[in-house]
Amino acid sequence: MTTTIFEARKIITMNPSRPLATHVAVRDGRILGVGALDELAGWGPYSLNTRFAGKVLMPGLVEGHSHLMEGAFWRFVYCGFFDRTDPNGKVWPGAKSLEAVIQRLSRAQATLADAHAPLAGWGFDPIYFDNRRCVREDLDRVSATRPVGMIHASGHIINANSAALSAIGWLRSGIDHPGVPLGPDGMPTGELKGPEAMLAVAKVLGMDRAVLAGDEGALRLFSRLCVRAGVTTATDLASPLPREALPMLQAVTAQDAFPTRIVPLLRLMGSPAEAVERAVELRRQSTDRLRLGRIKMVADGSIQGFSARLRWPGYYNGAPNGLWYMAPEQMQQAMTLALQRGVQIHTHTNGDEATEAVLDGMEAALRAAPTPDHRFTLQHCQLADAAMFRRMKALGMCVNLFANHHFYWGDEHYRLTVGPERATRMNACATALASGVPFAIHSDAPITPLGPLFTAWCAMHRLTASGRVLGEQERIGVADALRAITLGAAYTLKLDAEIGSIECGKRADFCVLDDDPLAVPAMALKNLPVWGVVQDGRVFDAADLPTD
Repeated sequence: MTTTIFEARKIITMNPSRPLATHVAVRDGRILGVGALDELAGWGPYSLNTRFAGKVLMPGLVEGHSHLMEGAFWRFVYCGFFDRTDPNGKVWPGAKSLEAVIQRLSRAQATLADAHAPLAGWGFDPIYFDNRRCVREDLDRVSATRPVGMIHASGHIINANSAALSAIGWLRSGIDHPGVPLGPDGMPTGELKGPEAMLAVAKVLGMDRAVLAGDEGALRLFSRLCVRAGVTTATDLASPLPREALPMLQAVTAQDAFPTRIVPLLRLMGSPAEAVERAVELRRQSTDRLRLGRIKMVADGSIQGFSARLRWPGYYNGAPNGLWYMAPEQMQQAMTLALQRGVQIHTHTNGDEATEAVLDGMEAALRAAPTPDHRFTLQHCQLADAAMFRRMKALGMCVNLFANHHFYWGDEHYRLTVGPERATRMNACATALASGVPFAIHSDAPITPLGPLFTAWCAMHRLTASGRVLGEQERIGVADALRAITLGAAYTLKLDAEIGSIECGKRADFCVLDDDPLAVPAMALKNLPVWGVVQDGRVFDAADLPTD
């Protein structure tokens, strides 16, 4: 057995009994110990690796809410408002108007040889364009013959042109579905909300999640983004996990050159009983770098897409209430069955009505199946108030808050979606901390870019894109923010015994930084350069990543 001792300028351990060190000893991908060199020498013969002597190590960052689609989407046309960095490090400029989006799609379609091949874009959001909704006639300008569509930044809405609607038989009047808005002509406008409405056209556009889940190239691209961001463990939160994709996921993640531990959560679609049994089956097939056996439920849509479920008084601009993706009764049934079978559930709730429904269901489920340390987790949970956090604490729940939302949509929430008062308490990290609710923070990549240090910066400063501080009272300090992207996120996944801190017995997962996140100016944290990662003791330099 070979022991390697890594020397660093500073090691931030997240272990309160030994918070700082200069050396860490690694054997067989696990941590033998952390401390001074003379202490670690007692483990026997070793090789001293000084590669990080000028660097700062902290626990490998844990992205507790992301999607492998972040890798797959880069084959489509980026239509987002903000600049975005791809897996190869190239920065793509944002499109600052609907006209700029149409022009970008038009340029892309001009390169396609097949006049009927679909063209798909991603990252679009009309809320930045005075909420002027994109309609099918806008995308008809790109092409009248090929299916054209783009998924919104939220992931909860797709816009489609006439050819795409025609391909699924929806270019007609008489459609009656809450996720299919109709125009004055009685025909679909081309905006499709929620999974039921989106699924058919997503298949036509080549954006079917079941297909993307088995995309080996997307998995590898996603892992590159992880290395660039300092992430050693990342979730794929809401994967269909088709059986035919599982051998690929197992094989690729097992390769020596694969740098990331992936934690996919099975998306609950259809029968709760079938999903719980499938999760139990998947759990038996877990490996070190592919952790299976958890479930993701989605209660509602997105706030900026006006498809989240809000309690009275609803949306600030008077928009009608959003959509239930699952009936509250169905969610309660799923939680009860999952508790009985020892399966953890994470549930997406954006609106406070959706959060309240899950809390009610969880209370009933725990009465039916009392379970200690279940760690059922609310994901996003953006509009929860103090009373809801107290209920989470009483029910033993965790929460993973969408801190990045403040920057990307905070201004729109303040002026349009929920208004000033509720906007200033969104993603209430300080309230979670004060209430004793275990919490993490996340990017929801590809909804916003993968980058936990930026996410920590967002939770610390709560700055919007225009520079407004959105709820000063909910800001947290740097130590709590760094814990939320390491040990906090690991706890929500029930992996805190293995990852999230640098201490004896845990996985040798480190984020390698050029500078000290505890010492740089607080405003500089989001731009702190990431050198790469150490994952299971294997070193991955971001500068050496392939760029094909």
